[in-house]
Amino acid sequence: MGNTMVELLSKLTTSASEITPDILILQFRVVNAFMVSNPNKKSEWFLIDTGLENSADYILKMAEKRFGEKTRPQAIILTHGHFDHVGSLIKLSNYWDVPVYAHESELPYITGKKDYPVGDPSVGGGMVAQMSPTFPHTSIDIGYRANSLPSDQSIPGMHGWKWIPTPGHTEGHVALFREQDRIMIPGDAITTLKQESLMSVMTQDEQISGPPAYLTTDWKAAERSVNLLRDLNPMLVLPSHGQPMKGDELSRHLDLLTNYFEEIAVPEQGRFVDQF
Repeated sequence: MGNTMVELLSKLTTSASEITPDILILQFRVVNAFMVSNPNKKSEWFLIDTGLENSADYILKMAEKRFGEKTRPQAIILTHGHFDHVGSLIKLSNYWDVPVYAHESELPYITGKKDYPVGDPSVGGGMVAQMSPTFPHTSIDIGYRANSLPSDQSIPGMHGWKWIPTPGHTEGHVALFREQDRIMIPGDAITTLKQESLMSVMTQDEQISGPPAYLTTDWKAAERSVNLLRDLNPMLVLPSHGQPMKGDELSRHLDLLTNYFEEIAVPEQGRFVDQF
């Protein structure tokens, strides 16, 4: 029932916005995905995460609208393998026949070898957290299309971008960063709403936070990852959950999050909180 509600909510509120001439954000209310093109050759583009299971048709529609008929990305890049980031991965990777890149520690979750823990409702915070045990947590299998991101932190073909290791929410979670203009796609390492709360998800009320608590398994690593991202001094953050945040407002919020990470991000109780 919980997953059905999430899928329905995303279907009713899907939209797209151009953030820069080369970045389109696809907003499925409960999660965001991104189309990023190479600035010097718009026909070369990449899909960052794939939303939910019912997101594929909209992604295909927007790809055709933005890049033309029979277009396909150079690759699909994953920040991690949770259900709301790989929901359309099998359908899209099969349809386009393109490689999929993820951190080597995430590969078992997209090749059928390892399952994530069940969502933890005991973290509190609202209805989404309460529904989390119903969210899909078993691995998917995309077979030979799964590739490990290069160890030098480059992203094949994605010029100017690098991946940043940001474990905590998952062991192989990564963020993407373009140093030239300091644009960051932090995945779930940083959010700009309280993802545990259905009201916050519905209103998209800006409130900087750490990763969604009900699926985060290592809070010490999550805190180190937030500190690392803050030290990169991003000018624009495009989170997977919430609205973009930029400039001085972003700097102030990131300082608050790093200085008061335990108070802002870490729940008072939960299956993995005792390890913090």
